Amino acid sequence: MASWADHAIVWHVYPLGFTGAERAAVPAPGPARHRLRTLEAWLDYAVELGCNGLLLGPIFASQTHGYDTVDHFRIDPRLGDEDDFDALVTAAGRRGVRLVLDGVFNHVGRGFPAFQAAAHGGAGTPAARWFKRDDDGGFAVFEGHRHLVEFDHDEPAVLGYVIEVMNYWLGRGAGGWRLDAAYAVPPGFWSKALPAVRESFPCAWFVGEMIHGDYAAYAADSGLDAITQYELWKAIWSSLNDRNFFELDHALRRHNGFLDGFPDGAVPQTFVGNHDVTRLATRLTDERHVGHALAVLFCVAGVPSVYYGDEQAFRGAKEHREGGDDEVRAPFPASPAGLAPDGWRCYRLHQRLIGFRRRHPWLVRARTVTEHLAPSAMALRMAPAGGGGRVLLLLNTGDEPHRFPVDRAGLAAAETAAGGVAPDDPLLVPGHAWTILA
Repeated sequence: MASWADHAIVWHVYPLGFTGAERAAVPAPGPARHRLRTLEAWLDYAVELGCNGLLLGPIFASQTHGYDTVDHFRIDPRLGDEDDFDALVTAAGRRGVRLVLDGVFNHVGRGFPAFQAAAHGGAGTPAARWFKRDDDGGFAVFEGHRHLVEFDHDEPAVLGYVIEVMNYWLGRGAGGWRLDAAYAVPPGFWSKALPAVRESFPCAWFVGEMIHGDYAAYAADSGLDAITQYELWKAIWSSLNDRNFFELDHALRRHNGFLDGFPDGAVPQTFVGNHDVTRLATRLTDERHVGHALAVLFCVAGVPSVYYGDEQAFRGAKEHREGGDDEVRAPFPASPAGLAPDGWRCYRLHQRLIGFRRRHPWLVRARTVTEHLAPSAMALRMAPAGGGGRVLLLLNTGDEPHRFPVDRAGLAAAETAAGGVAPDDPLLVPGHAWTILA
């Protein structure tokens, strides 16, 4: 079944970083900071970029970075309160922008009230049944992070709680949920929770974070609408850095396989940057290849997202240490006028490619075939599963021009790395350039 997300281009924001919030929770009973409202000043910027979805990182009361939630029913005081959320929903709705919230339902912070009751009440208390136990009988934690305790997803009270949280915020105007660390949750849990939520909110969209594992099987077993496509993310930047398009070809074959294996309506959620990875401008060893990465993102199947700041060529490296995410979760100025002048070229490139994607909405479920492949040159043909439109993407990361030996009958240059006037020979792509034919 078609979803509003079939036509979505998502701007992904990590609010605690975006707004320059404190690193740790404000001691009670301190006043709310109302920073969430600063996002209203950026909605027109996102719409002009071409986005009609706003994916918010964690906004609920937490102890530090937002993924250690202590109250799913309360906006983090560092960001504001429920009135601020309602105002953002209203302002976004006036612009046709849907909000997707980050739901951390695999684990919570140690300050979560039910965990406090479990820790102090002993193993026999009802609250203790909410949380997993490790092999030593202690409370299980998420991937070695002691401050993140894991829910027991076999406990009916946990299922009821998650359904209640989802319904509450969808009822306040959210359009969907990103399910953090979905890969750590048994898919059967979502297969119970999501139908219950869809009874009241049939148009809600659910995307699960899958870093590894069998994407198609998890989508089928869980009932999710989308899965984060980390395999494609890695192949895009890695193939560009190594001038090895054979890696991207392999990833795109698997991408097609996921589309074929997903349940009806489900698609990958595609990206070249997010809150957990080194920024694209830093990751790529040759800045001339940013456009190549974006051209792939906006031509292949999936619901694409742009991580805030990437559209301005922000830099930042992810480091595996305490505070190692800070560079990729940097604050934004109060308004677009405060952005540095040298980032707008990248913004305009995003606009062009998002505009192309919007003119070819069928790409959301397109199948991709490699028609020419060399280490530093690749031709990709996208077509609807049922036939119809066609798009040809030509990528050249070599130093010399490359003429692609492919059929372009009926196709003309729609976008090029240089922009402006269409080339005399659309199949001749300059070094470190790309062309889209449609």
